[in-house]
Amino acid sequence: MRVLRLYAPLLIGDLTLCYVHSKAGGESCVNEIPLNIRFALAGAVLKDTDIEKSMTIVLPFETKIKDGDFLAFDDSDLLLRWNAKTLNFTVIKCGFLSVSAKFSIWKPLCVAVLTVSDKSWKGEREDTAGPELEELVSNLGGIVMERTIVPDDIDAIANTVIDWCEKGYNLVLTTGGTGLSPRDVTPEALMSIAEKTVPGFGELMRMTTIAHTPRAFLTRGLAVIKNKTLVIAFPGSKRGASQCFNALSLGIRHGVETLIGLKSECGQNHC
Repeated sequence: MRVLRLYAPLLIGDLTLCYVHSKAGGESCVNEIPLNIRFALAGAVLKDTDIEKSMTIVLPFETKIKDGDFLAFDDSDLLLRWNAKTLNFTVIKCGFLSVSAKFSIWKPLCVAVLTVSDKSWKGEREDTAGPELEELVSNLGGIVMERTIVPDDIDAIANTVIDWCEKGYNLVLTTGGTGLSPRDVTPEALMSIAEKTVPGFGELMRMTTIAHTPRAFLTRGLAVIKNKTLVIAFPGSKRGASQCFNALSLGIRHGVETLIGLKSECGQNHC
């Protein structure tokens, strides 16, 4: 499906190309001008008095967007999330938007993030990788439902992940415990609960990040499946977690959607 029209009375009326972003407080902007961003279906009558302070994205008549859904554009980083209460989109990721731009509707992915670190669990070191993964996964339409820290302990890791899988979360991201030290046991914990392994995730992490870190082949990042949850283990540093996530970003959402089977569902939860 493609965008049919971009209409903003406060600007020049019909736009062919614009830059959509947000201010620090979350206020949406179009070409630096604060505007609400809404949508209408083809054939709707657009009255300037009703949408004076808005930009309206006109979409094909058959488009169905529900509360919490994302509008993702094929040729841009732009990602918008629909809020049925305010009748406006929230800008999740800024980018360019044009008439005829191809788009997809993404259902939210229910996500949990687990930091595995003795020092962070004891409060001796700030957790930076967990928040980094939380921010990165939002660009894929992920909504983080839970985030916690556990020590480098097989049972603590496994029990936490099992609990989240039983809650029906679509994606669990772990960070830490993938090295070679005696306390690095995240891969063992995940393998102990795995119903399937997905070797390509770990292979691609190492293959891609070796260009940035010559010793990247030493990381033991991996991915497993438990119930209908994809679980991916990332390195414990912010830089390492970010590089590995970006290496996998094109495949994570597709993998989860394939695992779920129905793209219209978000596990057993409403994000």
